[in-house]
Amino acid sequence: MKSIILASTSPYRQSLLKKLGLPFLASPPNIDESPVLNESAQALVLRLSHAKAAALTEQYAQHLIIGSDQVCVIDGKIVGKPHTFENAFKQLKAASGHKITFYTGLCLLDSATGKFNLQCELFDVYFRNLTDQEITNYLYKEEPFQCAGSFKSEGLGITLFDRLEGRDPNTLIGLPIILLLDMLRQHDVNPLLG
Repeated sequence: MKSIILASTSPYRQSLLKKLGLPFLASPPNIDESPVLNESAQALVLRLSHAKAAALTEQYAQHLIIGSDQVCVIDGKIVGKPHTFENAFKQLKAASGHKITFYTGLCLLDSATGKFNLQCELFDVYFRNLTDQEITNYLYKEEPFQCAGSFKSEGLGITLFDRLEGRDPNTLIGLPIILLLDMLRQHDVNPLLG
């Protein structure tokens, strides 16, 4: 079985991948993640997911490399990580009472052959109508400033929602595990048969 590399330093993605019980290394891809002018959310996450995986092919020449990227779309605008309280407040205020869609790109690249599987998983989050006080209290309690959409669905962020719609709740945390397992099985990697 080829060794697995996660092209990410995200503790959230690492935590999700650890659940599978497969050995892996995490390595930073060090790429420019700036969007291209007029690039759609889907095109952006697909491009960056592939770029992250491809960035590590020389360093890991005989491996399966996982690249992933995520953005959310609120009112037709691509939204990334807020980084600050003020930006997070604006994101949650805009999401209040609305549906936002997460686009998560996933690439599994075989660095020995250069072949890769690249897909985008969508996940919809329907927000309750939130008061300014609820938003403020949430942000102080959980500080989700490194999370696209300004929340952690695996934590207190669940209190912000009316409902969730999608194939895999792990997608919201940053790595569509069900899709990844489909891709890994194509390379004879199966946590239940390892």
